[in-house]
Amino acid sequence: MTTTTSQAGKRRRKGGGVLGNSGLYVAVGIAALLFLIPFYLIVRNALSTDLEITGENWKLLPSFQWGNISELFDDPTVEFGRSMVNSLVVAVLTTVGTLLVCSLAGYGLARIPYRHANKVFYAVLATLMVPTAVTFVPSFVLVSSLGWVDTYRGLIIPGLFSGFTCFLFRQYFLGFPKELEEAARVDGLGYWGAYWRIVVPNSLNFFAAIATITFISAWNSFLWPLVIGQDPSSWTVQIALSSFMTNQTVNFHLIFMATAISILPLVFVFLFLQRWLVQGIAQTGIKG
Repeated sequence: MTTTTSQAGKRRRKGGGVLGNSGLYVAVGIAALLFLIPFYLIVRNALSTDLEITGENWKLLPSFQWGNISELFDDPTVEFGRSMVNSLVVAVLTTVGTLLVCSLAGYGLARIPYRHANKVFYAVLATLMVPTAVTFVPSFVLVSSLGWVDTYRGLIIPGLFSGFTCFLFRQYFLGFPKELEEAARVDGLGYWGAYWRIVVPNSLNFFAAIATITFISAWNSFLWPLVIGQDPSSWTVQIALSSFMTNQTVNFHLIFMATAISILPLVFVFLFLQRWLVQGIAQTGIKG
């Protein structure tokens, strides 16, 4: 009798598990559909005419105006191809520079013992509490005085250090196995040698996660490139997007086509590095 009751209970639990999993799949499917709706609208409107976008007779599928692509890149008022190149250069160099600067700072705070290590760390944390608007004008005055307006230097160098990224690296390096570094020092390596030959090769997952976040942030940056990139030849893709909307006209099909093309690099980067993104953040030791 007991065996029969136990088997019935197991069947009920198994059935409940199947129903629960089915409900979970349905919920995830609905969430994924809702998430994809904006991307569908972007692609649909990018391949439509302005009349189809704003007209009353809304259609599910576009009329597939492939000529919108050539119209976008042939527009003499906006050098969209140049802006894509500018954004790519700025995003890549900002990502590489941020990884180098912030990882070295985080490694020094986590591993190199000196009297004022905690004070320096608290000073880094204090920068997170300063609003960006407070430092924006002084940063622009400094960059302008150096003659870096309309240059890659002005777009890249001021954003190389991030207090939050430095904090993440410090948290990660605090949990990095010290035994590996101690073995490297026995072999005659100093802090730089241990960092470059031992720590970095064994931390590629975390570096990839930080690189993903930094690249997306640099690509989507708008306000700083708007102020520094005053000449159209130095515009980034976000500034080029805003130029399609003026006080007189709004080129809807070009806005959506430019948006669709501009998000492709982000999609490729995210798809390529997504499995490292969650792993890397989890390795920082930050508790939610």
